[in-house]
Amino acid sequence: MKIFLNGKLVDKSQAKVSVFDHGFLYGDGVFEGIRSYGCLVFKLKEHIDRLFESAHSITLKVPMAKKALVDAVIKTLQANKLKDAYIRVVVSRGEGDLGLDPRKCKGNETVVIIADKITLYPKELYDKGMEIITVPTIRNICEALNPQIKSLNYLNNILAKIEAINSGYQEAIMLDHLGYVAECTGDNIFVVKKGELYTPPQCMGSLRGITRDTVLAIARKLKIPTHEHVLTRHELFISDECFLTGTAAEIVPVVKVDGRGIGDCKPGKATKAIMKEFHRLTRLEGVKYKI
Repeated sequence: MKIFLNGKLVDKSQAKVSVFDHGFLYGDGVFEGIRSYGCLVFKLKEHIDRLFESAHSITLKVPMAKKALVDAVIKTLQANKLKDAYIRVVVSRGEGDLGLDPRKCKGNETVVIIADKITLYPKELYDKGMEIITVPTIRNICEALNPQIKSLNYLNNILAKIEAINSGYQEAIMLDHLGYVAECTGDNIFVVKKGELYTPPQCMGSLRGITRDTVLAIARKLKIPTHEHVLTRHELFISDECFLTGTAAEIVPVVKVDGRGIGDCKPGKATKAIMKEFHRLTRLEGVKYKI
């Protein structure tokens, strides 16, 4: 496996960063997860734009232009001869000292690109649906660490994931500090009620997901009314359909929430239609490359 590290493609065994890197010491950095399908990187521009937005928000300079970063993603895929892949782009503050002061990093930003395979959930969950629960760990509040920033500090999500695993589930719902539904540990959440689609607004503690926005656009194309609206657990329980979205997860149906069956406990009609159109788009939209 070849890893892109600070401008060079190196063997996996040689892909190393300093133990003084602020990304390692403090989670001081940003990242993106991206997918390629059949030699086409889906929504690559949108992912790179969001990476730069996250970096700007934490005053982190990305030491490469957007076009150069796009080219680096393609080169990494080509070097690994991958047609279908999950790509992780990481930018950290770089090497500093043991203190918090980011000025000590002195413009030593680290850029890493990894391209590999990923299977987030078993295929049967896409066919039959997933059961999820709500966990006690709430989503970070915007005034502490804004969920819109896709930072390397993912401990909030990991703690919620641990609670889900300890309870025998693969995924969990995180509420915001007001008790409204925010998102899951790695995915956005949608419900369908009486033929209309609802998802929490991005200002309520959820990341504005690239797949989330794609689903909203698909729903409008399919003439499904869409709403970005605060949701309570009760509104999840009484929904007709529910599903999760994310770059790694794609679109996965949910058939039970906290032990309550959703609809007829099977992936719903709207969910299936959106899944079908999403998979069609992944073969049409993005940046093409050859291997």
